[in-house]
Amino acid sequence: MLIDSHVNLHAPQFDEDRDAVIARARAAGVALMVEMSDKVSTFEATHALAMVHDDIWCTVGTHPHEAKENPSLAADDLIQLAKRPKVVGIGECGLDFHYDLSPRDVQAQVFRAHVAAARESGLPLVVHTREADDVMADILREEHAKGPFKFLMHCYTSGPELAELAAELGAWFSVSGIATFKAAEDVRAVIRAMPEDRIIVETDCPYLAPVPHRGRRNEPAYIGHVLDKLAEIRGWSRDVAERRTTDAFFALFDRIPRP
Repeated sequence: MLIDSHVNLHAPQFDEDRDAVIARARAAGVALMVEMSDKVSTFEATHALAMVHDDIWCTVGTHPHEAKENPSLAADDLIQLAKRPKVVGIGECGLDFHYDLSPRDVQAQVFRAHVAAARESGLPLVVHTREADDVMADILREEHAKGPFKFLMHCYTSGPELAELAAELGAWFSVSGIATFKAAEDVRAVIRAMPEDRIIVETDCPYLAPVPHRGRRNEPAYIGHVLDKLAEIRGWSRDVAERRTTDAFFALFDRIPRP
């Protein structure tokens, strides 16, 4: 089974041909997609996609770039929205110190609200982290000490030390098209050390198209290229990679019924 664990089909890049993109994904064998919420203010569009397509599920949350939109976002706000049908995760949330599009203290504050929502709801947390390894490690360690929560290190490209800590805390990891980039050997080195039963794959479309589509708009139909690269990196057959990532996906997103 092919599963794209992280899509942004509500993005304006798909406004002209969204239905065709979804149709191409299905034709390529993609059985399930998880549509990511990038800010609570546009959650209605995210949720609507999940509600009209049997094979699309969704999350609720605010990306660190958008944290400034609602600095006082509370865990209860997220929990209430997460009670809707087909909401299966909290996020995408976290820290991004590369662009600093939201103040770092606001990012951290909003991220902690998401962690609390994941802990209370039992839904998995989808974590975005970029150039924030030390602060992310501190927050994960502190929040985990308050009580465990399931979480996914999405599109993981950070360092091996943070990956090791996250793995010790029980994290899942998702591999994206970045793994296919020629210059991404450091990313592939971390992928080789990830826990084999907690790895899933994603496109993060419309971003990060894998080779041989690099430089174009990404879409879920390309997820097979990511899976093939993961198999190569880990020394797995394609069938083994597909089975392990499928099992890991349903263990993480356990509100989605397995076909």
